[in-house]
Amino acid sequence: MPATDTVRIRLPDDRNYEIRIGSGLLDEAASWQGLPKAAAAVIVSNDTVAPLYAARLRERLQGVYARVDLVALPDGEEHKDWASLNRICDHLLGEALDRKTVLFALGGGVIGDMTGFAAAIYMRGVPFVQVPTTLLAQVDSSVGGKTAINHPLGKNMLGAFYQPERVIADLDVLDSLPDRELRAGLAEVIKYGPIADAGFLCWIEDNLDALLARDKAVLGYAVRRSCEIKADVVGQDEREQGLRAILNFGHTVGHAIEAGLGYGKWLHGEAVACGMVLAADLSARMGLTPAAFVDRLRVLIERAGLPVQPPKLGTERYLQLMRVDKKAESGAIRFVLIESLGQAGLHAVPDAVIADMLAAHGAA
Repeated sequence: MPATDTVRIRLPDDRNYEIRIGSGLLDEAASWQGLPKAAAAVIVSNDTVAPLYAARLRERLQGVYARVDLVALPDGEEHKDWASLNRICDHLLGEALDRKTVLFALGGGVIGDMTGFAAAIYMRGVPFVQVPTTLLAQVDSSVGGKTAINHPLGKNMLGAFYQPERVIADLDVLDSLPDRELRAGLAEVIKYGPIADAGFLCWIEDNLDALLARDKAVLGYAVRRSCEIKADVVGQDEREQGLRAILNFGHTVGHAIEAGLGYGKWLHGEAVACGMVLAADLSARMGLTPAAFVDRLRVLIERAGLPVQPPKLGTERYLQLMRVDKKAESGAIRFVLIESLGQAGLHAVPDAVIADMLAAHGAA
């Protein structure tokens, strides 16, 4: 892979932007050139990532902006809420920063989502840049313009579609990522195979050990191919009116697990991994895919060190939580199911079929 790879998101009205992927991008001056001009920039990070990378990013941005502030939030999914969002807004308002101020989201999916949401609502919209520091954020949450915070009744239920100006995915920052976080990110990489690219699924199976060993060339290809698939989907359906829903494979059960256990108990990728196994089972129960695929996906997810056994929340609780899912319609729970390897679609699944599936996996 070249030193810097570029994937382009192409949207209507020329709202196109680049995802830059490579090593050393955080310290490369070119990463920060050509962004919207402003007097001030604000780096939003958390108290885990900021000590590692905020000073380096600030040093680069000081060559572009006269003023560079830092807002460091508490780390963790449990802090993806109104209180943290308000801390960002409090800083922007308290410092009387204008509507040209550029926000930089330095962190994982939680920071990216909250910074993007703050950018969407501050003065009805200010520019922002994604600087993802986790594998999950680099391959999924930083791309495509979904921004949100959680609500006790449902994950990501309050938010907006708001696109960044650029995404800078520096592979070197993954060196500091804990193993658990790396594995959680692999869940979102694995997702892209069943829904869009059967060949990529085979590649992941063949290269999983190298991914877990953080081989930079292999990680670089995984990030690039994941972003290519997501860019293609988002370019066709930015606001999730149809096709984009396939990116939520495993998320219906996954979000229910996160909300049911309490945000932060399972990492997002862990919940999605388990959710993919259950969604694959539903695909087989609905007659869409052979049972052999369910076993194949389960084996891969187990190899990645991710959970395949859902927590025992009870059937009624799962059904209640899944009815809050954004894909639900008129009370019917809809799942992204695998129709054939590399192709997925949205399907309403009867409660009785869901109940049987949950019982079979010991979740009832």
